[in-house]
Amino acid sequence: MTAFVLALVGAYGVHLLYTAAAMRGSGAVTVERRSSRPTVGGLSDWLAQAGLDDVRPQEFFAVMGVLFVLGAALAFAVFGAVVPALFLGAFAASFPVASYRARRRARRELAQESWPRMLEEIRILTGSLGRSVPQALFDVGARGPAEMRPAFAAAHREWLISTDFHRTVRVLKARLADPTADATCETLLVAHELGGTDLGRRLEALIEDRVQDVQGRKDARAKQAGARFARRFVLIVPLGMALAGMSVGNGRAAYQAPAGQLAVAIGLAVVVLCWLWAGSIMRIPEEQRVFAE
Repeated sequence: MTAFVLALVGAYGVHLLYTAAAMRGSGAVTVERRSSRPTVGGLSDWLAQAGLDDVRPQEFFAVMGVLFVLGAALAFAVFGAVVPALFLGAFAASFPVASYRARRRARRELAQESWPRMLEEIRILTGSLGRSVPQALFDVGARGPAEMRPAFAAAHREWLISTDFHRTVRVLKARLADPTADATCETLLVAHELGGTDLGRRLEALIEDRVQDVQGRKDARAKQAGARFARRFVLIVPLGMALAGMSVGNGRAAYQAPAGQLAVAIGLAVVVLCWLWAGSIMRIPEEQRVFAE
């Protein structure tokens, strides 16, 4: 019966992952859903920053639940104890969160490095070449990083349908969920609606600010490289010691005893606390969205 339940839960997890991947490929339906109800803040906003804006929070939590069950079942089969199974099940459930954080961090770093160049192209197109603000935005977005192009394509479709630049930038801001994108969209929106000749000056100031921010973050990450590498041993070393202990004498039976389960729980709790504490110390402050709707 237990094997049947685990197989059923695993099959449902595979279904959720396949559905998320399939829905991410259907651009037209997704754009309509996201553009009609843009979300800012919370898990939906974070998923958008990771490029998973088509994944619903319910699906995300369901995958975490499936991994918890599978991780707990595997740990129980190895240790034969409930407490280690619960801890390792929770650890397995954190895999989507860790993967999301890594993907989100990579996308935000890419956006931070790409926006100065994109802003410079927008400044040239709207100034020297006389392009309209929307056309310059879409042209630059089409040549931007591959991870950002779907958001610009969705905004372009909204512009072709409605010719409402305010709604267009709302779609772009919701899909990118990036502070620099918010500031850029608001600057271009004001220039498009009110006109004026100082758009180039405003973009130059924004470019200078973005370049300084990117350089500062690069310097901070370079100084933390060694500490971040050492932080990984917080997970690797205790896990290796636990596996080695199982092969010495009656190691597996010791894990099943109440005292052994308590020792495992305390050890895992210390590892988690050290990991979180080290991460909080090395966390680089993120720029907050101030023009989110």
